[in-house]
Amino acid sequence: MPELVPSLEYCPDLPARLERLRALYLARDQSLVLATMQVPSRVIAEFRAAHHPGYCDYPDPSERARFWDAYLQERAAVPDDSIPSAYLTEMDQGLYGGLVGGRVQFMCDPDTGWISSMVEPILKDWTDFDRLRLDRESEWFHRYLRQLDVFLEIARGKFGVSHFILINGLNFVFELVGATRTYLALIERPDTVRRALDLAFEVNLAVQEAFFARGPLLAGGTCSNMAQWVPGRIVSESVDPFHMTSVDYFEEWGRPVLERIFSRFDGGVVHIHGNGRHLLRAVSAVPGLKGLWLGDDRGFPRAFEVLPEIREQVGDLPLNVDVPYADFAQALQERRLVGGVCYRVFGVPDLDTARRTMEEVREYRA
Repeated sequence: MPELVPSLEYCPDLPARLERLRALYLARDQSLVLATMQVPSRVIAEFRAAHHPGYCDYPDPSERARFWDAYLQERAAVPDDSIPSAYLTEMDQGLYGGLVGGRVQFMCDPDTGWISSMVEPILKDWTDFDRLRLDRESEWFHRYLRQLDVFLEIARGKFGVSHFILINGLNFVFELVGATRTYLALIERPDTVRRALDLAFEVNLAVQEAFFARGPLLAGGTCSNMAQWVPGRIVSESVDPFHMTSVDYFEEWGRPVLERIFSRFDGGVVHIHGNGRHLLRAVSAVPGLKGLWLGDDRGFPRAFEVLPEIREQVGDLPLNVDVPYADFAQALQERRLVGGVCYRVFGVPDLDTARRTMEEVREYRA
């Protein structure tokens, strides 16, 4: 029997979007161009007016789920290649440190509608490391499960719930002792770092397994704030600590971490910022990698501007890239868009412009 594709109220053409995303992530069609259109949002404007930037308390999960409900309902009119999904921003970093006793802090960004989290360095000295344990009965594990259940209930039948970032490997060690002491420990205490990486794996595996146990896949795939939707149970990893190191450090300390967690699921996606592009060739060769999101930073060319060079390094790996509308529209008209890419187009003036642009995008072949 043919596979039954579920419906989402906030994505009226879901089967067509999934077909294009399958062509990107499964067939790796290098002639294909996908795009998401970021149009002005009334919901974000209202959030901006009602919230101040900076530190804040842990918000009511139901209130946060209703924010996503309103935002994604508003975006249902945008006929692009996005898959509507909510992101548990409150759990994006602080949760992992909180599960081993860290003090979690929250930060509000009114411009995006996000309330994200982080922890202060947990250890004053490495001698305290042995006391750390994953606590599945902790306040933070229960908060996580409750928030996930609230989001899934409000999302049901209307939108998906995205996977959220792992804080694994050296990212987790950063939460223990800070970045500087982590880099020093790679040289001075490598055995201790390896034990910390084992604890990181245990914590991250518990978080991600709970996510997939509670949240059903959408048409056999994972909703993703980085990649829209990818077939299978897919995790979202980070190689940020190696943006400041040589490729050799990534090969010794980063690659094994990615391979270990990817092998427990159906692979993963990774983001790389502008200052980490020296890692592109090495990261793209990691088994199980399904796609890359390319970030931009001051002092480095925007990823959109150097996509041909990036494509040469990563082969046919699917890419996700941010680009202002004016630049995207010009490249679209001049037929300069690189294929095998989902472009997140910012600053689209209005809904009518998004509709006209997407008509051209669907006809485009690189």
